[in-house]
Amino acid sequence: MNRNILNISRIAAVLTLVMVMASCDDYLNIIPDNTPTIDHAFKNRHEAEKYLYGCFSFLPNHADPTSNPALFGGDEVWYIDPANIVSPVLWNIAKGNQGTNSPLADYWASIQDGYNLQGGKALFTALSDCNIFLENIDKPFDLHKSERDWWISEVLFLKAYYHYYLFRMYGPIPLIKENLPISSTTEEVRRFREPVDEVVEYIVELLDQSLENLPEEILDVTSDMGRPTKATALALKAQVLTLAASPLFNGNTDYASVVDKKRRQLFPQEYRPEKWERAAAALKEAINAAHEAGHELFDFSETTFARDLNAPTILAMQVRGAVTERWNKEIIWGESNVNPDALQRVCYPAWNPNHNSGGIGKSYAPTLQVVEQFYSSNGVPIEEDKDWVGVALMGIRTGDGSHKYYIKEGYQTANLHFNREARFYGSVTFDGGTFYGNGRISTDANMWHTPMRGADPGGGVAPTERYSSTGYLCKKLVHYLSSVPDANSSITTYRYAFPIIRLADLYLMYAEALNEVKSSPDAEVYEYVDLVRARTGLKGVVESWQDHSNVPDKPTSKEGMREIIRRERLNELAFEGSRFWDLRRWKLSEEYMNRAIRGLNIRGENPADFYQVKEIYHPTFDTKDYLWPIRLNVLLKNTNLVQNLGWQ
Repeated sequence: MNRNILNISRIAAVLTLVMVMASCDDYLNIIPDNTPTIDHAFKNRHEAEKYLYGCFSFLPNHADPTSNPALFGGDEVWYIDPANIVSPVLWNIAKGNQGTNSPLADYWASIQDGYNLQGGKALFTALSDCNIFLENIDKPFDLHKSERDWWISEVLFLKAYYHYYLFRMYGPIPLIKENLPISSTTEEVRRFREPVDEVVEYIVELLDQSLENLPEEILDVTSDMGRPTKATALALKAQVLTLAASPLFNGNTDYASVVDKKRRQLFPQEYRPEKWERAAAALKEAINAAHEAGHELFDFSETTFARDLNAPTILAMQVRGAVTERWNKEIIWGESNVNPDALQRVCYPAWNPNHNSGGIGKSYAPTLQVVEQFYSSNGVPIEEDKDWVGVALMGIRTGDGSHKYYIKEGYQTANLHFNREARFYGSVTFDGGTFYGNGRISTDANMWHTPMRGADPGGGVAPTERYSSTGYLCKKLVHYLSSVPDANSSITTYRYAFPIIRLADLYLMYAEALNEVKSSPDAEVYEYVDLVRARTGLKGVVESWQDHSNVPDKPTSKEGMREIIRRERLNELAFEGSRFWDLRRWKLSEEYMNRAIRGLNIRGENPADFYQVKEIYHPTFDTKDYLWPIRLNVLLKNTNLVQNLGWQ
């Protein structure tokens, strides 16, 4: 029987079933209320499988900007208002409009209480359903033991992931280890939030249990891609422990006053270096398991069209392909239930006036601070590069033959766009830059170029309300086989699996953990950073800083290497949602999110006018914003819950 969790019609049926069976408790939805219905759901393998799909259906939609707060909610991209391709509701997080009456991206409250979750999902309902599954999966008479064991491991993984997702957003959370009996009293139902360390231990325990019967790799790539493997579970475990070791949850005295009614301090106040040691061990185990399962860094040179491309184009496609090449070997866990169609549409540029309507959104705009963040071609930050001293970033320069694969020859654009690392050229659409794709894929000849100024169709403001607010667009999230004809804007997007965890993420996280464990960085720390850098043609960290940086000794100190590793993560994982959570766990959001959002003068018709830096918005970020608020009505119903710091 087909076990495809992507089958839309079946999932729709399951969602209906879940709505019938989901528990109706007012506080955390953890008491099943319809036993006969549950018995029917597990009467045979077919019905039990539908319930399994229901458990999967609660997975957050990582590729959906209306559901994933990490895409619109930070300083990485800036949207427009009004928007008419994707709802900007979660953009309000970045604009400082979060609140307690109806939180944005609410993953705590129950939709069955009539709440608008503002792009979120009812993950406590999901945990209740996972428990129902585990309590009843022994009932189907025709379910083979091996398949039952596999499904149990998958649901244990889902329980761990839903707890982790809530933990990352809210910090201490109630642990839904099992559903309460129907006879439970009101007070028994009012669960407490558990301390951070207990939450972490329970998530790790679930993941360790799930390992027993998860497959080493997915064999049925047609039906089962996107389901967890042992490597997926180990990677998630490593991420959980890294989050627990990071400054947000490891000795963060900002939360000293968050105490529950049992007088328990919910956040650990003492910094414990051994948490980094545990994270490093888990990351090494996850990397080894990924390698054994055949995962490796993506290499665009091995794809069909690369044989006719030159080295600069291939290097620019390395990280773009790592994200958009469907189920490439780098993806340890990818999203299979959401088509990134809308995401590609808002990233897509236009090349003529026919493209300024219909399906193209051209409004997912990288901020200038992120454009500047990518390295120079020497592999160091431009503000540290000795070759960039005295260079006016917005000075005008004309594209020449030595840059023709990245910048149109004879086109006037900014100095900022020359001599940058390949990840920049593969990630950012800029004025006068080349664009590999949209039907021009077989050779380097006649690649598209993207004018972005004033009335230019690429990103200009006229004659449509769809435009880039900063003068840039996100190229990285557009698959090179997506295309739109010259005659109209009927775009055809190529479906890919948006990466939730990929190997480069683990490499850089491992380097981060090792650097925190060791007294000073060594060859082992450099190794995993350099592996990621080499993929896009950059030399090793030590060599690059010694040869090109005005701070040549930076990689030799723990503090300097910490800064380098963090910058590597921001560059390598740009626009994938990682930055949003990384800045939070590093406790750097207050620094980054209180800077003005900057862009170019998008109405400028000529280079001199266009390349004027403009402050677009002044966001504010307070200590309270590191964690989500719990909805006020939820707190009123469950008086044992305490609100997060600053949201009282």
